[in-house]
Amino acid sequence: MNEQVIRGQLDATVSGTSFDFLSGRYGGKVRDTYRHEDRLVLITSDRISAFDHILRQTIPFKGQVLNRLAAWFFEQTSDIVTNHVISVPDPNVTIAKRCQALPVEFVVRGYLAGHAWRTYKSGGRELCGKELPEGLQQNSRLPQPILTPATKAAEGHDEDISRAGILERGILSESLFDELERISLALFARGTERAAERGLILVDTKYEFGLDEDGGIVLIDEIHTPDSSRYFYSDTYDELLAADEPQRQLSKEFVREWLMAHGFQGLDGQQLPDLPDAFRIQVAQRYIELYEQITGESFEPETSSDPISRMESSIKQELNLG
Repeated sequence: MNEQVIRGQLDATVSGTSFDFLSGRYGGKVRDTYRHEDRLVLITSDRISAFDHILRQTIPFKGQVLNRLAAWFFEQTSDIVTNHVISVPDPNVTIAKRCQALPVEFVVRGYLAGHAWRTYKSGGRELCGKELPEGLQQNSRLPQPILTPATKAAEGHDEDISRAGILERGILSESLFDELERISLALFARGTERAAERGLILVDTKYEFGLDEDGGIVLIDEIHTPDSSRYFYSDTYDELLAADEPQRQLSKEFVREWLMAHGFQGLDGQQLPDLPDAFRIQVAQRYIELYEQITGESFEPETSSDPISRMESSIKQELNLG
């Protein structure tokens, strides 16, 4: 995408919403969620988070990329598990089923990267109860994808947890956990297939689930987006691995790397740096590149100078609120 288009949106991003015609607003790291009768209205903002901190600067078009890519992947995986999508009336908005969200993130890893690599590098050979073999290097492919769950923290850092820990603490029943593990691995396999078709490797990702009023499992939140997933380019993977060099990747990891290079890992006493506009543009380009690479479609942005009014109109029309 033309850099000037992105630059022109720097001052018209969606940092947050406050729609008084909807109720029960909950602001997450990226999404603002509202209730309307038996539905949820999910607003995907242009906020970006890393190390469990919301950065002060926003990323142009990030919300549109996440919302549209998640909608695309929800459709691609609807034969595996029911998802929460009812409609997508606006590039930043999803109308979804209300569910009872389960307090566990189902993280699936196919490669030794990110948090898993940092654990391994420090000497750890077990992650969430799963044994990691000796002799691996950063970004090595694991013998098979593994599930490494995490409890969802209301504040602060999520906590790695094993299957045994989840069962011991009574967070989920054994039968429900095992079914969610099966579904998560099937979703990862589908994501891996779709990525491979487009010259990418799905490295790791996380899934969130809820239960509907009948106790049925529903996939919620997002799926296979650059906020929830890590992707490598497949054409240079083997060469870079052999040379023990960083992989070419499409994910949010390079934002974390930028923050670490500027002295921030979310630890006590560290000061959160500001993102310069040039880097904000670079991040936006990465998000858009992933959307186009995965879907094979050109990303056509909505460049409204007043995205809040645009979303309000779209939501009211979709919900027949007049």
